Amino acid sequence: MATESPATDSGGGIAQVTFRVRCETLGHGEAIFLSQADNPSGSRIPLFTTAKSYPWYTTRTPLSLPLPATPNNKTYRYRYAIHRAGIFHRWEEPSDGGGIEEFCAQQTIQSGDNTAVHIVPLRLLHGGEIYTVNDVLGVTAGPPDIDHIKVRNNFSSVGSLARKNASAGSLYGLNSRNNSGVGMTDQGSKKKVGFAPQPHPSSHRSSEAGAVKQAVHLTSSDGLIVVSAFLPVHLTRSNDGEWSADWDYEALLSMQTHLRVTRVGTVKWRGWHGNVGGGKSDESGVPVDERHKVEAVLRPFNCVPVWVPTTLFGEMYNGFCKGVLWPILHNVASVYSGPQTGNAEKTDADKDIEPYDSQYAEYSMDDVAQGPIHGDGGREGELWAAFTAVNRHFTDVIIQCFNEGDLIWIHGFHLMILPSFLTRRISMAKIGIFLHTPFPSSEIFRTLWCREDLLRGMLNADQVGFHLFEYARHFLTCCRRLLGLNYGMFPDSSGGHNLAIDTNGRHVSVTSIHAGVEPPVLHQVLSHQSTCDRVASIRNQFRGKVIFAAIDRMESLKGIPLKLIALERFLQRCPEWAGKIVVVQVGISAFERGDDYTKTRNEIISMVTNINNRWPGTVQFQECAESEMRLQQRMALLRAADVVMVTTIRDGLNLIPLEFTIAHLDALTEQGRNDGRKRGLCILSEFSSCTRVMRGALHVNPWKISEIATAFFQALTMSEDERMRRISIASEFVTRVTTQRWALAVMLDLKGVQKNEDAGKYAGAGLGLGFRLLGMDSKFNSLDANAVARAYRSAKSRLILLDYGGTILANDNLDQLQRFQFVKKSRPPSVPTQGLISTLKELCSDHRNIVFVVSGKERHSLTKTLCHIPNLGLAAEHGMFVSWPTPKVGGKRRWETLVPDQDRSWRSIATMIMEVYTSRTHGSYIEETEMKVLWQYRDADPEFGYLQSRELEDHLSNVLRGFSVDILHGGVEEGGYVEVRPKGVNKGVVSMHIIKNVEKIFNKGKLEFALVIGDDHCDEPMLSVMRQVGRRASEARIAKKGGQPLAPLPATIAQVDVSSCDEFISSNLQCFTSTVGKKPTAAANYLNDVEDVHELLESLVKVTTRETVHSGFYSVVDLKKMDDTPTSPGPEAVKFDAQTSWQRSLSMCQLHTPDISGEPTDARGGVSNNLDQFFGLMEEDGEDDDNFF
Repeated sequence: MATESPATDSGGGIAQVTFRVRCETLGHGEAIFLSQADNPSGSRIPLFTTAKSYPWYTTRTPLSLPLPATPNNKTYRYRYAIHRAGIFHRWEEPSDGGGIEEFCAQQTIQSGDNTAVHIVPLRLLHGGEIYTVNDVLGVTAGPPDIDHIKVRNNFSSVGSLARKNASAGSLYGLNSRNNSGVGMTDQGSKKKVGFAPQPHPSSHRSSEAGAVKQAVHLTSSDGLIVVSAFLPVHLTRSNDGEWSADWDYEALLSMQTHLRVTRVGTVKWRGWHGNVGGGKSDESGVPVDERHKVEAVLRPFNCVPVWVPTTLFGEMYNGFCKGVLWPILHNVASVYSGPQTGNAEKTDADKDIEPYDSQYAEYSMDDVAQGPIHGDGGREGELWAAFTAVNRHFTDVIIQCFNEGDLIWIHGFHLMILPSFLTRRISMAKIGIFLHTPFPSSEIFRTLWCREDLLRGMLNADQVGFHLFEYARHFLTCCRRLLGLNYGMFPDSSGGHNLAIDTNGRHVSVTSIHAGVEPPVLHQVLSHQSTCDRVASIRNQFRGKVIFAAIDRMESLKGIPLKLIALERFLQRCPEWAGKIVVVQVGISAFERGDDYTKTRNEIISMVTNINNRWPGTVQFQECAESEMRLQQRMALLRAADVVMVTTIRDGLNLIPLEFTIAHLDALTEQGRNDGRKRGLCILSEFSSCTRVMRGALHVNPWKISEIATAFFQALTMSEDERMRRISIASEFVTRVTTQRWALAVMLDLKGVQKNEDAGKYAGAGLGLGFRLLGMDSKFNSLDANAVARAYRSAKSRLILLDYGGTILANDNLDQLQRFQFVKKSRPPSVPTQGLISTLKELCSDHRNIVFVVSGKERHSLTKTLCHIPNLGLAAEHGMFVSWPTPKVGGKRRWETLVPDQDRSWRSIATMIMEVYTSRTHGSYIEETEMKVLWQYRDADPEFGYLQSRELEDHLSNVLRGFSVDILHGGVEEGGYVEVRPKGVNKGVVSMHIIKNVEKIFNKGKLEFALVIGDDHCDEPMLSVMRQVGRRASEARIAKKGGQPLAPLPATIAQVDVSSCDEFISSNLQCFTSTVGKKPTAAANYLNDVEDVHELLESLVKVTTRETVHSGFYSVVDLKKMDDTPTSPGPEAVKFDAQTSWQRSLSMCQLHTPDISGEPTDARGGVSNNLDQFFGLMEEDGEDDDNFF
């Protein structure tokens, strides 16, 4: 490792060194590793970077460098290796330095293979200290750049550690002003009595940001993966089989940017939808043998295609997305209409579209009569399977393109569940999803059978975007009503606040920013000669007439018939305008809408015929495919038109009014005012997204025909000043908010999301599409039963605190009906099994154990089920009533109160007030116990119940101000309640009360072991207190050894002064805190379910049983202990005299004392030599830890 192998002489201690290297020349798929120069074949250490730290690459953990007692000229020599696709590619080269030539004149030291190496003189390092070495890839000359980070302090006692913490309390967040409401007084000192309310489950993210505001910027080093159903390119194939591509400039995602962008999506080519068409063409998508050519053509565009079988993609796109999701997202849930019946003769129009009708009929499933759409199996199940399968195809491609630190931006409702698949595999990635469609109200969205899966899929992203807050509000309401999640304004890393949803310890940001258009691109299209010629042709065709233009897809949502009805009414009331106006209606064929397209097309043709028969030439209707109305053709029509009309009855992103405004910006100039045209006005439906940003348009309710007819008249008779004012107002948005500015705003929000770069901060839970990402402490792991058993076995004084319902017994509160029945005493509660009773009896029978069941249930409930267990302590109603362990059973238990139980007159007052709110809040009810009164609203409407609960909370606070009570408010995730209880009562306080009485009541020494298990928010105070108690013991041990201080506790742990427990706990205390279920918590670990709790307790019973030496039988471990001299007396020490012969059975053999002389024992007389050798190989501390159970 060094010149003279310092590893062999570490008398100088060990230095912790982090290596950083600046590298801007690495390509995609390349990684950098640190290698020992004198041992190139040895293991290499990877270096990592992030979007914030690039181009600096850093070792994830410091390296321990042994230092010799006399360093002299000894050095540590190393170099950097470049790996490509996980395989060694080359060593660093001088060209990697990127032109940095500061040290070129100095001598460069080389290794044996003539490659340059970096050198760190070990004389510059000191044992027990921390350093950072900064390098530039390829630059090895010159002195090393070493930062001395931190010097370790040695603390000789708990008192010196306490003084150190007091002087630097901010390290642990104890004296921070931000924590003044969490177990602190306003002056920053800890509370001596009581327990502060727990902070918000996700407040630790804001604390990590610190007080310094950090601006978020996007630089050329930032990577971005843009995912959409279709790539924003046009493919062309020549007759000789050559492929070419060009940008689809009218696509929202075709914009160019300075970022490192990779676009992922499918390509549109003949048969991409999986249907053979009317001509029965055999062509279906890009031929498999030519896909490599398409990939090569798309590579210069940084586009990566997703190859999905065309039939599968057609079922997903036309079947599920357009047939099921599209109507729901547009607030359409028709359950009465069905397919047309009867023997009516088919018209010519019907015969023309019959191939399309039959082709797409199976996909049009927005009516129950046409097919099941509500998840009862069958066809809709196949479409859902296709939807998930396509999303998985996208996941595989994105994973291949992803580099650490890249942002992932998903577009469209076609990929709503894609975040679920991505977060399962790359949990540290920042993922955003943006919907370009409306989002329905909760009453419509809840009709989907897959509603929870879709919502959870979106919530697995870090940011959800919409064009309007109206859509975002509906999304928030759905999350609130269907998933029971809370939302609000949460602090961000920049010192501001963002609208976000709180889910599983994470904040999912919700953004509402409307997209724009790119004026330079549109101006370039408008100035093209072909566009000018087309404009002139249209103007000549309708010379002397005011042109109203409309471009809509031919489906009922676009409101084309409403527009034609309004036109007819206008001409009836203003016949003088007949012959002076023309409505150019372009209909885009929407074959994927099936019967909806058929009906809409027939209705439009019939209405156009009737209007033209009465007023010839008034409506010019033209149907065309989407490919025939691209940006150039569209801009020509909009430039030639005087007024544009959008009368959609429900629409998402519609850029036609914005494009029309760009086409008529010159109307504000002097030349435009004098051209004799009354142009530049928009008639816009108030149900279109751009209505909120196009404030200069004439807004109409398309369902009110008279408003549209009046808009026709206003557009024709508007004064010049008002027209100029409206055009000016409309132009303000389209020129200010461009597509690039919209994308930049969304990307800045996504990059600013507070997501820890450590993947260990996030844990996954749930199967399939029920998977969800949980925000956790980085060391939040499953409770290690072997570690618990080791600590349990060696401890002389043990404390076990267990919650009741949901921890050692199935939770009766999971079902709302069951909860109501329990409160009204119409359903018996669950009772412990006989196996659990036996386990608790065994634990309580060990004189070293103090076992308590701490429950929120009433005294009589615990007495009924657990009073017959000797030496079991009980705490009822969150610790208000305590019954100390007693060997007597069968009679009445003695209970004492945690706080003085004095005036109870507040109960009648609280109940009276709650009854008023119960009478006006359907689904709410009152729950009374001996200690507390609760107003439950878990069955009420979530939003109305929450509003009523806030009002009730305020009402109770004012009325009960003079009483010694606490008023607690639990949100929907805790069941939804307002609780009034005596002040200073919770499970955290009672756990401290038990610890302080260990020596007085139980005559035991200081605690050496603690196991605390809970399952819900009521147990968090107990878990918080016990975790801090255990931490103080750990800090005392570290202080004695002079080790590094512990990392700060997560902010989810409410800080409480637990110093009063110090005299009752040993510095060797091993404290284990666990919650049941994987979720954000104050506990350090988790157990999966109640069965795991039972297994853990049973395993502790086995440890107790094995330690009973009078049983006459010994395990292998016990036999090993017989050969060891006990270091200290104790119950677990097995004492024997070497002169005495032990007669115990072991595997049907006789055990004899080994010969003192050390000569081999006769194998026929006792334990074999192999077993003796096995004993000798076992470690003293962990002889059977790995396979303890």
